[in-house]
Amino acid sequence: MTEIGYHASHEQFAPSALLDYVKRAEAAGFDSAKSSDHFHPWASSQGQSGFAWSWLGAAMQATRFSYGMISAPGYRYHPAILAQAAATIGEMFPNRLWLALGSGEAINEAITGETWPDKPERNARLLECVEITRALFAGETVTHRGRVTVIEAKLYSLPTRPVPLFGAAVTPKTASFVAGWADGLLTTGGDIESLKDVLEAFRSNGGAGKPVHVQHALSWAETEEQAVSQALEQWGPVSAGGDLNWNVARPEDFDTIGKLCTEDSVRKSVAVSADLGQHRQWLADLAALDVSSIQLHNVGHNQEAFIDVFGEKVLPQLR
Repeated sequence: MTEIGYHASHEQFAPSALLDYVKRAEAAGFDSAKSSDHFHPWASSQGQSGFAWSWLGAAMQATRFSYGMISAPGYRYHPAILAQAAATIGEMFPNRLWLALGSGEAINEAITGETWPDKPERNARLLECVEITRALFAGETVTHRGRVTVIEAKLYSLPTRPVPLFGAAVTPKTASFVAGWADGLLTTGGDIESLKDVLEAFRSNGGAGKPVHVQHALSWAETEEQAVSQALEQWGPVSAGGDLNWNVARPEDFDTIGKLCTEDSVRKSVAVSADLGQHRQWLADLAALDVSSIQLHNVGHNQEAFIDVFGEKVLPQLR
């Protein structure tokens, strides 16, 4: 059975509010939670960006279900530091964390002042960081000189079982790249045919039989007008497409991009509807692709209503 999880969006809500939301989501019947590790919000209209790792310890202590985290090593985080953070969480909360590693977004990683590289170079650095992380998780003393440098690093506080390392991918090309080294795949929903292509690329290049988690952006509200409005206001800047999301470095620039987004464009990346039956069908279509979990990201500010309504009227029918 496909798990249905709750996505905790640090870009949109204060950490204290997100702590309440995950507790509410667990009580409402969600199976798990997931969060993203941002330094900046996507746009100033979102207005938040807490430190996800500090929050994660508190959230896992306050709940009992499992969590996923997506982060990018090699820029803002030295891979040994990110490995230490994940290992510490894994030791305190055994078998409740999975970590997805991606090639990064300038909005978060360019703050170090390094030249922001192209995608092939980012992938090469990511692969080095994956190898370093796995060696540290295995208890090895690691010395590595390459795109990143590690000198005699060793983790002393380790979980009994290493934290699973997923690969983050939203295109077939990247899905093929991560399939060989990743324990699973994290990808996004959106267009179902595009998602099928990503899954096929992952599963045919070494990912067959590995778990797949899908982050599904949606906008539900009591009226269609409200659902459209909150999608445009909160997620319009992120829906522009292309390579903008990975290469634009300032929230203010995403504000400008957001002014150009339309209802048609936002509907291509966000499942917008006031109809709960339509949302159930969208989720059933995703589950039919044999994915392990679907993490629901309602992009509006109506989180409490969303959690309660979906917990009562959507999740039970999917099971």
